[in-house]
Amino acid sequence: MSEKACTSCKMLTSKERCPVCKNPTSSNWSGLVIITDPDNSDVAKELNISLKGEYALRVR
Repeated sequence: MSEKACTSCKMLTSKERCPVCKNPTSSNWSGLVIITDPDNSDVAKELNISLKGEYALRVR
């Protein structure tokens, strides 16, 4: 099963719609960042990520 990225929040999922924000997903994405502790992560703050999980860096 191929991973897809949300077109809005960029969270990776295998579904057609994002489980977090309910926006459509795209299979055309690149880059991967894994956030384990969004409260203490400078990367998560820079990318405006508030939930732990896997995220794409770029989604088309």
